[in-house]
Amino acid sequence: MNAADFLDRVRQEQQTELSRLGSSKSLYADTEGEMAEDPVLAAVADVFYHADATFEDWADGTDGAPGDLFSDAAAMAGEQYGTVAGERGSHEPDAPAPIDEHLRGLDTTPERVAGSLGWALVVENKASQAVGFFVGQAAPGTASTVRDVRDAVDAVVDDAVDALVAVCDTEDDEDLAHQAAVDTIQAAYDDYFDTLEALGVNPKPVC
Repeated sequence: MNAADFLDRVRQEQQTELSRLGSSKSLYADTEGEMAEDPVLAAVADVFYHADATFEDWADGTDGAPGDLFSDAAAMAGEQYGTVAGERGSHEPDAPAPIDEHLRGLDTTPERVAGSLGWALVVENKASQAVGFFVGQAAPGTASTVRDVRDAVDAVVDDAVDALVAVCDTEDDEDLAHQAAVDTIQAAYDDYFDTLEALGVNPKPVC
C-alpha cells in the first residue's frame, strides 16, 4: 500500500468532519458550553488521559512497527497529559468519550494502527482550536503549551501511516484499516453532533 495515498484518502473523505471537529463549536461541545480556560484545559487533558490507557494496553504484547507505534503513542499521551494537567494544577478525569470507547473496541492490528491515525487527526484539529482559544483569551503561555501538545501528536500521524505499510499485507487489510480510520473520526464527529444538538446548537455551520 501507499502510505501517503492512504492518508490523503482518509483526509479527503473526512474533510467536512475534520473541519467541524476543528471549529469553535467543537470546543463548545467538548466543554458543554463552558468556554473558559479551566474547562478547556480539562477537555484537552481528558483526551490524553484516556488515549494513554488505550495505547498502553495495545502496546502490551504487540511487536514490530505497530508495537513501537503504540508504545511511543502511549508515552506521548502520558507526557502531554502531565503537561496539561500540570497547567491546571490538578485534574479529575471525566468518563471516556465515544472516540475512546470506539478505539477500545478495535480488535485487529490493522484496525488499531488505523484507529491511532484517526485519533491523531481528530486531536490535531481539536487542539488547534484550543490554541486559538487561549490566544483569544490573551493567555500566550497557555497557548504555547497547548501548541506544543498539538505538535507532539504529529508524530503519531507519521508513525501510524508507516506502521500501516508493515501490517497491511493484503487489500482486505487495507480496506479494514481504512474503515477503522474513518469510523474513528466518525465516532468523534457523531459525539460532536449529538452534544451540540443536546445543547440546543445547530451542529452543521462551521464558525
